[in-house]
Amino acid sequence: MQFTMKGHRAYAAPALGLILVTAISACSSSSSSSSSSASSPATATASGNSASSAPATAGGSSSSTTSQITTNWNKFFSSSTPTSEREQLLENGAQFAPALTALGSIPVSSKVDSVTMSSATKATVKYNLTALGQTVASGVSGSAVLQNGTWKVGDDVLCGLLTEGKAAGMVSAVPSVCSSAS
Repeated sequence: MQFTMKGHRAYAAPALGLILVTAISACSSSSSSSSSSASSPATATASGNSASSAPATAGGSSSSTTSQITTNWNKFFSSSTPTSEREQLLENGAQFAPALTALGSIPVSSKVDSVTMSSATKATVKYNLTALGQTVASGVSGSAVLQNGTWKVGDDVLCGLLTEGKAAGMVSAVPSVCSSAS
């Protein structure tokens, strides 16, 4: 996953810091540490509906697949989405339940700019992330994966956010579950 906040770190620190500190605190208290079953990035599915198995080819994307990825991505990063649903929209989501619970209370949203398919089960999503009413990341890329028939946000995206927070000195540790994230 590529997550850089080039030049945005000074502006992103307060909002992203709140998100990351809350998320990492929740993750640190989690004793779950399973390995990731997917070895690549991914994105999410349509709101509550099962994903269509619409074919996608590397370098291209069907409009149905792109729509599913976009819908699920934005739903995952929506404050109004219940934690249980966010778990279903994140690759290996159950492993991140404590962090997702903590994130549920923070006003966050995303806007997908583009989706590029790298295979029938992997995609790169370019997006903007807003937290507490401020843009904390603009034009960043994350992964989406097709897992169990659903397009999900790659677990490496959440781990990337947590890692970025650690690099910026906003978080003291990244949860162990992230060591196996794609």
